[in-house]
Amino acid sequence: MKKIVNVAAAVILRSDGAFLLGRRPPGSVYAGYWEFPGGKVEVGETPRDALARELHEELGIVVETAYPWIVREFVYQHAHVRLHFFRVLRWSGELRDLQHDALEWQYAQQVRVTPMLPANAPVLAALSLPDFYAISHAAAIGVEAQIVALQRALERGLRLLQLREPDLPAVQKAAFYHAAVALCHRFQARVLINSEANLAQQSGADGLHLTAAQLMALESRPDFPLVAASCHNAQDLAQAARCGLDFVVLGPVKETLSHPGRTGIGWQACAQLIADTPLPVYAIGGLTAADMQYAWRAGAHGIAAIRAAWQA
Repeated sequence: MKKIVNVAAAVILRSDGAFLLGRRPPGSVYAGYWEFPGGKVEVGETPRDALARELHEELGIVVETAYPWIVREFVYQHAHVRLHFFRVLRWSGELRDLQHDALEWQYAQQVRVTPMLPANAPVLAALSLPDFYAISHAAAIGVEAQIVALQRALERGLRLLQLREPDLPAVQKAAFYHAAVALCHRFQARVLINSEANLAQQSGADGLHLTAAQLMALESRPDFPLVAASCHNAQDLAQAARCGLDFVVLGPVKETLSHPGRTGIGWQACAQLIADTPLPVYAIGGLTAADMQYAWRAGAHGIAAIRAAWQA
């Protein structure tokens, strides 16, 4: 068995969502392949230390704001690597091509450079996910009010929605799901249906969101383009990774209105659970947009919310 080599990898993000890729130079392993900048974690370094050093050596920049993200392992012919990905949002200095053959800014859903290093396909898929995941509550506010709120949220930029309505009557639920999916697709937003695979198929939704109980009963990934799950502990997270899900929701981080008196796990425990997770994680539980920075610092991809999703 090959020794695992730890590598720090940077997803350097511009304000328009573009990220930086570099082409490996002639004479290097996988010469001509495109990769995220970064390099090996040296003895005595943390992955964050290695990130700062490598980006200064490769690109001439000083990292100012970088958040831990996902950690993925990949076995190449020459090495078994553990890639510690960071999202780099702020840096100082002028980007210079000091070690790569070329640099290009790309977008997750329209990457035009090829070939990419084999380990990066799941990373590109994760980058296509927005940092906010809304969850419906039509049973609480009324279906018509939810459709109005959904339209407004889509106009403001919402691009990922979970339809979760266990308390709606079956016929009303089906009609609402069809209408909500059609509305979201007008805005190129993606929709997952909570727990009910038949309704996900019938409504034309983009995916299925599993409960924690459904997740733990899985033997293989359900056949949907997007599959997510609710997680509450390390066992749930590990099962989601084994089944190759696209992302998960973890919480509750804080006390919620739906579970008054139940203490959330808090940001420290959230960060400990997320560490080394290969899937994008949305933190959930009493959170609003004001909590996004806390979620990023904990290693989360973003936040998920019910009530906060529909506030103007």
